[in-house]
Amino acid sequence: MRYALGIDTSCYTTSFALVSFEGKIAYNSQVILEVERGKLGLRQSNAIFKHLQNIPSISEDIVKKVNTKKIAIVCSTTKPRPVANSYMPVFLVSNVIGKVISDFLGVPFCSVSHQESHIMAGKYSAKGPNSNEFLSVHFSGGTSELLKISDFQKTYEIEIIGNTQDLHAGQFVDRIGVAMGLDFPAGAGLEKMANLGEDGAITIPTFVRGDKIGFSGAETYTKKLIESGHRKEDIAISVYNCLADTLYKWIKKGTEKTGLTDILLVGGVTSSHILRKKLCAKFKKEQDNNIRLFFADPKLAKDNAVGAALLGIKHYEGMSCYGG
Repeated sequence: MRYALGIDTSCYTTSFALVSFEGKIAYNSQVILEVERGKLGLRQSNAIFKHLQNIPSISEDIVKKVNTKKIAIVCSTTKPRPVANSYMPVFLVSNVIGKVISDFLGVPFCSVSHQESHIMAGKYSAKGPNSNEFLSVHFSGGTSELLKISDFQKTYEIEIIGNTQDLHAGQFVDRIGVAMGLDFPAGAGLEKMANLGEDGAITIPTFVRGDKIGFSGAETYTKKLIESGHRKEDIAISVYNCLADTLYKWIKKGTEKTGLTDILLVGGVTSSHILRKKLCAKFKKEQDNNIRLFFADPKLAKDNAVGAALLGIKHYEGMSCYGG
């Protein structure tokens, strides 16, 4: 059995994964970088330091559980998006560590973008879309994009057809969560709080105009609710209503613009069970039966290296086809 090793060092998660060439996950580690309570994130230099602290224990764990001699290729995420000049310092860690490991093992090394890895992990875990063209929502702390995806097997052609004019969805969630005393990242805590809220007690305004969405107005409005002493649980569920309303309107505009009706949802924000339930209910209520939503497995909707490993397998098989 051969494996592809995937590595992803994003802003807040150190991820290593081993996937067999038969498509089975043999190892998956997603270590969240610790953020000081009350803070809204990490400086890139601090994130790099924390990644380097995490990697030795992860590598020790891999060696204990998997025969590393079976690793046939190493694939790292080396930039945020698959475009020229896309750069973020944290991905230097996955790039350098991946290249060093491949050199020591004497196996090929390939690089992909963080976004491509998300899409691959999403398709793998959602078991679709199976069409060559589809839409994807990438909703996270660092990205809020509506994408048109053309799947060419080995690579993706990605066209941004919608994005945020201000805050990302994950930033909205985290800023409100931290303002209510939750730890960063605040998604899990906010969802737990939302489960105790009165649904519909509060309505947060949404912004969707053409291909643009925005959350700065929603953030300002919600922080005023917090300051006014509204029940935190009611505020929390209203945040998810705002996210679901925004996504519904945005996706509808995307399908009208492109004619594509298969939608893959990836990114940490889309791992929310409440958001998934509410979004599906909206499409059902409006009888939009022609639109099909594909949700990545909640664990693989978040930052992970499984997608990178799977893309590594595609790269290896492409090399083999051409005698590489």
